[in-house]
Amino acid sequence: MKFIGKKFIRYLVLASLIAFTGCASPDRIVLLPNADGSPSAVIVKTATGERVIDQPYEAVDVSQNGAITQSKETSESVRARYGSALDAQPKRATTYVLYYLNGKVEMTSESRAVVNKLKEDLKTRHVPEIIVVGHTDLVGSTEYNDELSLERAKDVRNILIATGIPDNLITISGRGKRDPVIKTADGVSEPRNRRVEISIR
Repeated sequence: MKFIGKKFIRYLVLASLIAFTGCASPDRIVLLPNADGSPSAVIVKTATGERVIDQPYEAVDVSQNGAITQSKETSESVRARYGSALDAQPKRATTYVLYYLNGKVEMTSESRAVVNKLKEDLKTRHVPEIIVVGHTDLVGSTEYNDELSLERAKDVRNILIATGIPDNLITISGRGKRDPVIKTADGVSEPRNRRVEISIR
């Protein structure tokens, strides 16, 4: 039986790990390359040992008695053996950030270009789950900024609905000035805090 310590589960997910289990055959774990090229690693632990795989397409087989055997796959062999499983995976979550003009529910011209990329991304997702969170800078009262941030989130929701996304797939909220990405004193106008974050998964 295979044991993987709980503290490594996050690494397994971030490392784009795929595990394939057969009834009589060993469990096979293959480390896939991250989409952005960043390094990753997986620690496989069993009752009889431990093995680190930290290179793309490195693999380990784990037998029922916990023995670990290391091997090597290639992009071609992974595609040939597990192509259907790879194709069935949902697209990775993506985050977009749109910036807004000071005190307005109007995004910057640069952000309007980002909206076009967002729309293209949505075309590739079958049933996306979308979370939209509005933010403000630290100018003005808490009440004012709560309302403004929510209006900005609603602005993005309306754009998404206009592209054909059903309203029930979109969750919106306004955080006001509670979560500035750039920490400033109260009352400071900071353009990078006037934003809407869109997570698509």
